[in-house]
Amino acid sequence: MQPPPTLQTPRLMLQPLQLSDAPAIQQRFAHWQVVRYLNAAVPWPYPDDGALSYVRDVALPAMTRGEEWHWTLRLLSQPGQLIGSISLMDAVDNNRGFWLAPQWQGQGLMSEACEVIDAYWFQTLGRAVMRVPKAAPNTGSRRISERGGMRLVSSEESDFVSGKLTCQLWEITREQWLARRPT
Repeated sequence: MQPPPTLQTPRLMLQPLQLSDAPAIQQRFAHWQVVRYLNAAVPWPYPDDGALSYVRDVALPAMTRGEEWHWTLRLLSQPGQLIGSISLMDAVDNNRGFWLAPQWQGQGLMSEACEVIDAYWFQTLGRAVMRVPKAAPNTGSRRISERGGMRLVSSEESDFVSGKLTCQLWEITREQWLARRPT
């Protein structure tokens, strides 16, 4: 399977994940503010080889199988510096996930990344619906879904790194996504 293409937004370069990204991911990802609202499958405290193990043993094999697509996020003004990651997954009720290092949060960067990633999901991959789970207290992530035209479809308790929380499932169909695009 071919790696996904490099994508660009007005401020970001989204590069396909590579094994060589693991040290930078380890440095940026292993922070409570980043991981607290992620699924409890993420180990905490984050092990010293957590990023390497994840990239090598989980993400890259899933990309090779054509089940997942992972990109690193980099500012166009600093393309050598990894600041986060965004992924698409061919999984039931879990099609998009992301994280951004704290110093770059709250600047609209992830909304920008989601726009091109959602386009890749619906246009390139031809998917009919995108479903995204999130911890209810994660207001920043919820706002990204709201701005992207998603709607809340269900809530249930689930385990996150920070404990048991309400997990909200957000959804947008291809038709709804297309209707929001400028003509």
